[in-house]
Amino acid sequence: MSLLELLADPATWAALATLIVLEVVLGIDNLIFISILSNKLPPAQQNKARKLGIALALVLRLALLSMIAWIAGLTVPVFDLGLQGAPGLGGAPSFETAFSWRDLILIAGGLFLLWKATKEIHHTMDPEPTGTQMDKKGHKALSFGAAIAQILALDLVFSIDSILTAIGMTDDLPVMIIAVIVAVGVMLIAATPLANFIEANPTVVMLALGFLLMIGAVLIADGFGVHVPKGYIYAAMAFSAGVEMLNILARRRRERRNSAATRH
Repeated sequence: MSLLELLADPATWAALATLIVLEVVLGIDNLIFISILSNKLPPAQQNKARKLGIALALVLRLALLSMIAWIAGLTVPVFDLGLQGAPGLGGAPSFETAFSWRDLILIAGGLFLLWKATKEIHHTMDPEPTGTQMDKKGHKALSFGAAIAQILALDLVFSIDSILTAIGMTDDLPVMIIAVIVAVGVMLIAATPLANFIEANPTVVMLALGFLLMIGAVLIADGFGVHVPKGYIYAAMAFSAGVEMLNILARRRRERRNSAATRH
């Protein structure tokens, strides 16, 4: 089917709109990680790191779309431990023992997110001793190359998850490409405002790191065949973010009242 025929089909537009929304939602995880890492760099390098990280995400997604057959093959089991998980609902095993390359990539990505988020929480709670190269926030300084390498590693994990979602939504490659480009464009527009918001509100950093811990745990669970509905995860994230926004507004109102009382 040609592109013009696709665009003339209402079902194509419905699939495109749905896929764009899903891709944007899936990109939130990627964007939070990029924002936290880029904020640890010197100010002159932060915007460059964010743009490069998002550009790499787009390149990886488009490259993976060109290898759809290979990506689909990642879901084929490559080995089976031959174990039986504890019985779950209906007597079925609670986790899978046959692992595909997709499962292994998700598990590795989840473990990396758990390690990275835990490490950042530790640095926030217990800064490095005097004499260690530090950034302006009192965290151990991160080199530009190290930040890009970590962003690239997580870009790969999130890109595979994103493309598998796209494959499950539609068989039309042009629709997938358009959805991915639009979603990454939204990430590019939102990257700097999100990073600035996180930078200006230190308590949001801990909340974002908590999100990364949860996402890491969900990736590991997914790799073991325990599929947690994404709606639950994003609903929990939205609720937590909403509560934190109320806390931020309350703090700002108190600061304004205290400032007005001090002037008088």
